[in-house]
Amino acid sequence: MSNVIVNRVAEFLKRFPPFSFLGDGDLTRVAQSVAVHYLEQGEILFRQGEAARPHFFILREGIIHLVETSQKGEEIREVCDEGDVFGVLALLGKRPYLLTSKVIENSLIYAIPVAVFEKILEENSRVALFFAAGFAAGQVVVRQDLSQGQKARSELKKASGDHPLLIFSDQSAVNFSEKVLNCPPETSIQNAAKMMAEAQVSSIVICDSQDFPLGILTDKDLRSRVLASEISPQNPVSQVMTRPVITRKKQDGFSNLYLTMIRHRLHHLVLTEDGTDQSPVCGIISDHDVFLSMGNSPAVLIHGLMNTQEVGEMRKIRDRAEQMLCYYLENEVSMEFVASVMTEINDVIIRQALEISKTQLKAQYPEMNSTRFCFLSMGSEGREEQLLRTDLDNAILYEDVAEGLQSKATEYFLKLGEGVVEVLLACGFDPCPGKIMASNPEWVQPLSVWKNYFSDWILHPSPEALMKVSIFFDFRFVAGSNALAAELSDHIYQEIGKKQIFLNFLAQNAMKNPPPLGFFRDFVVEKSGENRDQFDIKLRAMLPLTDLARLLVLSHQIVGINNTFQRFEKLAELESSNSELYSQAGKAYEILMRMRALEGLQNKNNGRYINPKSLGKLQRQLLKNAFAPISELQEIVNIRFQLDYFRR
Repeated sequence: MSNVIVNRVAEFLKRFPPFSFLGDGDLTRVAQSVAVHYLEQGEILFRQGEAARPHFFILREGIIHLVETSQKGEEIREVCDEGDVFGVLALLGKRPYLLTSKVIENSLIYAIPVAVFEKILEENSRVALFFAAGFAAGQVVVRQDLSQGQKARSELKKASGDHPLLIFSDQSAVNFSEKVLNCPPETSIQNAAKMMAEAQVSSIVICDSQDFPLGILTDKDLRSRVLASEISPQNPVSQVMTRPVITRKKQDGFSNLYLTMIRHRLHHLVLTEDGTDQSPVCGIISDHDVFLSMGNSPAVLIHGLMNTQEVGEMRKIRDRAEQMLCYYLENEVSMEFVASVMTEINDVIIRQALEISKTQLKAQYPEMNSTRFCFLSMGSEGREEQLLRTDLDNAILYEDVAEGLQSKATEYFLKLGEGVVEVLLACGFDPCPGKIMASNPEWVQPLSVWKNYFSDWILHPSPEALMKVSIFFDFRFVAGSNALAAELSDHIYQEIGKKQIFLNFLAQNAMKNPPPLGFFRDFVVEKSGENRDQFDIKLRAMLPLTDLARLLVLSHQIVGINNTFQRFEKLAELESSNSELYSQAGKAYEILMRMRALEGLQNKNNGRYINPKSLGKLQRQLLKNAFAPISELQEIVNIRFQLDYFRR
């Protein structure tokens, strides 16, 4: 490959993790080994079930879908974008491809030989941990972010230095068990299982008389090799143990140990004194130990949440997510990325809570198992802006059922919602003071009732209706049937189209928020109550921006954008004459979100009330600058919706 092409490849690769973690020498060697492939629309790069090639791939340009084929047909599992790394199992497992790669648009890909990269994996712990975090999260495409949003992804592409996805508590220290349950090879399977049960462990190491490991037996082996194969439990454990046993030294670094487990698909790794099976066993490491060692990586936190339905464990993981949030905020990681990660964590908790609740109700309500429903998040979580565990705002929408099933459906979905809310409260979220939660029968309704709710709020915009609009208009599908949420959205926009004057009422309501600064440009603080002399950052600064962004986006009939700074970004695109103002408003909102979250983390509360006297000069000025777009936006709204005339 000519030097010009090598340099171009290296420049491209350096923009993306894990290649951005490489030194110039390693990067050049990788670039020199790359094979460039041009694929036309409709071509297949590799097929599900095919033996893995000696390369993995990074998409240079174009679009590739990774598709899973099953009895139900084809399902798109991933959409690869520029910079995404895929086909990575060839790098570690050398197993058949799990998915088929279809070229959707003419694409250019770089194929990177596994042989070239394996040495880098062994020597560069940051690269190793990047892949490890991706696999811990169950990713088939290793990319820079955990959300599917293009914005979080593009933000990361600009980032340099440490990758924010990877935050580990201590990369050199790995938790492992020094007391290893073991038995000789002639022990019966039944006795080995009893020993495991009594010790409350999920594995037993089979050793010879010198304590050298001969094999290992796990819970999974007992299920698949003994029970499923109907082998007598009186047979010796040596007949069903996994052999030869894979071993490592306990002094090996974190990435070496974890990548060994990934490469060999191990849930347990035996540690010996010299790292071989010809020395005594001195420890064992499980995938749970790895999870604890990897600390506060979002990939690992999400992996942990997805693999537990123990509410206490979910609470602990959400607590750890708050430590990660603090790190992100203090290191000024992109707010859009931070919000995407925290939203994903919150969403996984909700989905797990739903599974827990559904499992509990399944036997009692078998007729409801096939009824479509949708769990909706609203308010700040609906806008993907809930960084702290503040008030819950959620609801359940389900399809209209036959009249004879309505009472059962009402009972079932309310119990389902109560179960979810109970788990969320146990995970540290606060209840909604206005009881706008899926445990309130008013907000657990069939589609027809939800349509009537919104029609009534739009056609009769009373002050109470407009208050509900500010919460419910920001609903977001989290789990269940997205089609139901989409149908409700379509209904809302049809109703607004019939009564455009509704937007004038909404505009009038958006102007009611009190100003953040007084006549002498001092913070307007609370005059009485427990928050006296405190500044309400939510009511006086954040709420005006969320209300104004929602109103202006609705006036353009934009569907599917709930996030406040994304709304301002879209408005900047739509209205070139005001693009600078909208961009400033979006940035201002990010600053306010960051300040509120930091305040909440510091004081262990929701961060809503800030003591202006506790702010430094720079913080005070930054906060005041963030208020600047509010009055200009209000002026635009006042003129656009003719509010001076409308109030007469």
